[in-house]
Amino acid sequence: MARKAVATKAKAQSNVPEFSKEQETEAYREMLLIRRFEEKAGQMYGMGLIGGFCHLYIGQEAVVTGVTMASKKGVDAQITGYRDHGHMLVMGLDPKGVMAELTGREAGLSRGKGGSMHMFSNEHRFYGGNGIVGAQVSLGTGLAFAAKYRGDGSVSIAYFGDGAANQGQVYESFNMAKLWSLPVVFIIENNKYAMGTSIERAAATTDLSTRGASFNIPGEQVDGMDVRLVHDAAERAIEHARSGKGPYILEMLTYRYRGHSMSDPAKYRTKDEVTKYRQERDPIEQVKLRLLEAGYETEDSLKKIEADIRAIVTEAADFATTAPEPDAAELWTDITVSA
Repeated sequence: MARKAVATKAKAQSNVPEFSKEQETEAYREMLLIRRFEEKAGQMYGMGLIGGFCHLYIGQEAVVTGVTMASKKGVDAQITGYRDHGHMLVMGLDPKGVMAELTGREAGLSRGKGGSMHMFSNEHRFYGGNGIVGAQVSLGTGLAFAAKYRGDGSVSIAYFGDGAANQGQVYESFNMAKLWSLPVVFIIENNKYAMGTSIERAAATTDLSTRGASFNIPGEQVDGMDVRLVHDAAERAIEHARSGKGPYILEMLTYRYRGHSMSDPAKYRTKDEVTKYRQERDPIEQVKLRLLEAGYETEDSLKKIEADIRAIVTEAADFATTAPEPDAAELWTDITVSA
């Protein structure tokens, strides 16, 4: 029943760009890795193996997957807020290192000191994981300034949510980005609820793609549950920025299945609303159906992919619970002292 509903919804869309077999399979693998990783992280949090805050990306997988597929890996910089595990996985960071950071181990990406919200990889051009709401927008604009200053041809991709879209520093960043024609793409992941408040109750204008209008920054709304539409829009936006035309805004209309964080029971929305999205709009099920209908994959080959992904996640979880904790001396590293 759920599959039929998803398929009907997908077919009802018009002018949707098609993916090749390779693109569909890549998108399926990447999104499935995020989903299974996040499910395991939620499970480990419930067992007390992960402390602090933990914000899961379940339901929003198509956004970062489609955008990253349209970008130049290892060249373009990406930065996001605290719902960051999926971004790191798609950018090629080791799942063991990501999970080990969640459990506070020495082998974690920030040597166990950053946790869920604060990890990065300069090697992969991923700059967090930032806990302050909206701070990544200013930092992402700074990355774009550096790219233009160096003339390296890279683009900065800055993700933030519908809640952060109301922060003042976002508009200061918009102004600077347009004033200096910086190569930055602002991705608004509109999952409808800033923590527990619906966008209709928090924003005077709910079409967030128009938030850059007063700065003459072009923007568009995108179905963030369809990886093909995300990829198509991201290609246009990234090319716009890379070609010297300045910033671009993409509002991704998406949905998170879990609460804002692991401590959020999400009682501000109905079970029917969540179920409807899961059954009719799930980004992974849409790709799975297309793979089967096009004959690109079979049920058996998809089961093999599922088994491979589960093995990767299980290995990451085992590693994250057995790797040593940081030495106490780690408290004194990465600290800047001024005289």
